Amino acid sequence: MATAGAETVHVVDDDDGVRDSLAFLLQQAGYAVRAYAAGAALLDAAPDGDGCIVSDYRMPEMDGLALQAALSARGVRLPVIMMTAHGEVPVAVRAMKAGAIDFLEKPVDERTLLDAVDRALSASRLAVAARARSSDAAGRLARLTPREREVLDLLVAGRTNKEIGRVLGASPRTIDVHRARVFHKMEAETLPDLVRLVQDGRA
Repeated sequence: MATAGAETVHVVDDDDGVRDSLAFLLQQAGYAVRAYAAGAALLDAAPDGDGCIVSDYRMPEMDGLALQAALSARGVRLPVIMMTAHGEVPVAVRAMKAGAIDFLEKPVDERTLLDAVDRALSASRLAVAARARSSDAAGRLARLTPREREVLDLLVAGRTNKEIGRVLGASPRTIDVHRARVFHKMEAETLPDLVRLVQDGRA
């Protein structure tokens, strides 16, 4: 069952009882939940957008680390919370190095799980917003002509119109025209706005 408008938590565990228990807990907390008995099933579902993944480490055929690697290879950027058995510190370290946002020891404490999911979803929202800003800024940059890109680069480097004119061999009046077009196409009102858009577009 899914809660309308809720963020999705993808739960991967080959143990039916554990998987059902985690799904029930998360649903009760108001999250939409999709549960999978194996990593391959999650990959087949091709999760995207916002949300997060809660995955067991010890699973047949594809363990949690292999699942992480497969997700990364497919460009899936959802934060991963890895669940490991007590004492599997090396596994946890490897999971974190591979990009897991958190790891939990089984049996998982309910409050600890919900807190971890909350952190993961916050990270997911920030990442989705950053990708949207980057895509929007890149689209604006693509509107510029090659000469306007040159003017833009010099503007964000802190050069004045006169300095830009000397570098590009153009009159201050011509640079004024290019500068106005840059601000118009980038939909920026101030130089700090322009700098932020350039940073986002090249992220």
